[in-house]
Amino acid sequence: MTTTIAVIEDEEMIASSIAARLRADGFRVEVAHDGAGGVALCRRTRPDLVVLDLMLPGLDGLEVCREVQRDRPVPVLMLTARDSETDLLVGLGVGADDYMTKPFSMRELAARVRVLLRRVERRLADHVLALGDLRVDPARRRVAVGDREVHLTATEFDLLHRLAERPGVVHSRERLLEEVWGWRDGSSTRTVDSHVAALRRKLGAERIRTVHGVGYAAEAVR
Repeated sequence: MTTTIAVIEDEEMIASSIAARLRADGFRVEVAHDGAGGVALCRRTRPDLVVLDLMLPGLDGLEVCREVQRDRPVPVLMLTARDSETDLLVGLGVGADDYMTKPFSMRELAARVRVLLRRVERRLADHVLALGDLRVDPARRRVAVGDREVHLTATEFDLLHRLAERPGVVHSRERLLEEVWGWRDGSSTRTVDSHVAALRRKLGAERIRTVHGVGYAAEAVR
């Protein structure tokens, strides 16, 4: 089955360049040029990944990301012309899985897309992981706290699963970047911090312990 990617970008030249590169790599690509159109496109085509510009006419990229993630978890690669840490943290907080700052090379974008898709498609063990009342089901990619199911983005799930596989063991930010994001230069450790903060909001702050200067560990809470 062909992988479908939605490109939501108001600059037609950039959108066309992204679409051409991804189609050359064998992906099916659908394009929208504004926020409302992007949400409608995602609901109609149910893409496997979304490339989403932050600055869009009508609904901005953050609102589009919220709407798309509200329907179902799908990896989102956010594009931004700004390099503000606040913009980055907000973007990751609403469900973006990765980001790129303009200008960027189409080769790098294609590589980031492949990394995100590999993470989602990675085969996970079938057994359910239990940490106190927290259950992580890799086969169905579902998470529950007690009787309450918790919605996580694709990257949030992968990060939680990695931590939950070895409860109590401290994982460095650099190691998590490599194992979850596929990044090896360790230059974006704040990405890890942002996703941990999102997990704490959804699951409870006490479930992920910070080891200052090192990284994070999953903890069982009863």
